[in-house]
Amino acid sequence: MSHDATNWAIQRRGLKPTTKIVLWHLCDRFNPDFGCFPSQDRLAHDCEISRSTLNEHLDRLEAEHLLRRVPRIDPATKRQLPTRYILGFEEGFAPHDREPCPETGHGLLPFSYDAETASEFAPIPADLAEPCPEIAHGNPQEPVSGFCPDPCPENAESRVRNPDTNLVIEPLSKPVKEEEDAAAREADFDRFFAELLTALGFAANATLPAWWQGWPARTHVRRWIDDIGLSRKRIIEVALETRTDHPNPPDGPKALDRFMERAAQRDAQTAVANAKSQKAKRRRKREDTPRLSHDEKAAFYAKMVNADGYLPVSAINNSIRDLMLARGLVTPERLRLRGVR
Repeated sequence: MSHDATNWAIQRRGLKPTTKIVLWHLCDRFNPDFGCFPSQDRLAHDCEISRSTLNEHLDRLEAEHLLRRVPRIDPATKRQLPTRYILGFEEGFAPHDREPCPETGHGLLPFSYDAETASEFAPIPADLAEPCPEIAHGNPQEPVSGFCPDPCPENAESRVRNPDTNLVIEPLSKPVKEEEDAAAREADFDRFFAELLTALGFAANATLPAWWQGWPARTHVRRWIDDIGLSRKRIIEVALETRTDHPNPPDGPKALDRFMERAAQRDAQTAVANAKSQKAKRRRKREDTPRLSHDEKAAFYAKMVNADGYLPVSAINNSIRDLMLARGLVTPERLRLRGVR
């Protein structure tokens, strides 16, 4: 870890947050004596991003001339070693002077180095055909990424996932269930509208007058349901009634407004009359209930007093007590025994 390196990373301006985090962790892995060469797995773990996203931000840093990536090959095994990252504050840093890798844009030519570091930056054998430092294109050894060596069927010869591919299913602007319900309601209204036209005398395949075409006519009919309160069945009934005196179909739905409003008024008056009738019936039923005579009341409560069951104290009032005593149905001793005073 180098404080100078991390301070340099913090002072860089104009970078996106994730890109700056990648740069900071690279600087955190920088060693003043040996340089910076963390593996991609380590760097992706430190930054908490995927390797493909990491490569995207490394491309941005390299495009901003804040670092250079130098591939390293083990001269003995010809396998790739972790990439050497040359950071912008290091002495002798210079942008790439060769064309980048056609797949990832990584440069291949390191900046000038002395003989002591020549073994570290071993030349790339010709038979390796200049492999890309991140995905090892052209490398006969197993790629450092650990992915299947076969090319990705979506990304052609690249074996790295396309970071622009969004694997998260975005929420729909409108829930599918609501759209399906709306479509079903619209189809149901279409059937009702066709039935209404038939009731008004229009032929099934006839050309409708202009006032019955399009959404204005349908909106007008919907108002009979929403504003006036008529049911679809009632609208069909009224439409059939109007044809008794007017055999020809009306020019438009507006011609039926008067009939629909009258039907709604009649229905409202009928509903009020029915409600009053039901209320009167309930009142008469209560009034027609026969009342018990004094003899029946005295006999009923005397049976309770003379029995051995539980008798609430408040069940017998003074009037009932006097009725029972006057008719000789109970004795004062029995009343006192049962707690009636």
